Amino acid sequence: MRVRLNVYFPPDLARQVSELAIRRRISRSAIVEAAVTSWMSPDGADRMEAAFARRLDRLSRQVQRLERNTGLTTEALALFVRFWLAVTPPLPDEDQAAAQVKGRKRYEGFVETLGRRYASGKSLLDEIPEDITGREGGSADT
Repeated sequence: MRVRLNVYFPPDLARQVSELAIRRRISRSAIVEAAVTSWMSPDGADRMEAAFARRLDRLSRQVQRLERNTGLTTEALALFVRFWLAVTPPLPDEDQAAAQVKGRKRYEGFVETLGRRYASGKSLLDEIPEDITGREGGSADT
């Protein structure tokens, strides 16, 4: 014996159920019954938990890549600053004003270049494997 239930669906969901019933050549009731049975079965919870676990694993890998990339970026910047500070001699006092003007112009150019590069999607992290591969093959300039 079957019990009749009146259920209300949003129009889009009702249309999807009807289209699926036509494609599969089964009744709408059979589709809804299968969906409710699947939802209430303990296997459904296990499948949902497995899906969440896969998503969490994927997110964990993405966070690990972000941590690695951030660490690499920080190290590259720190190495550059250390090198620059070690090799750049101090300027005489009479050259300071001209150097500051030139420095502002260079900084503006740097920011513009950084903006274009960032907008293009190309990054230092993309170039590092290319540089390493090129050096191993002997084709990159050193």
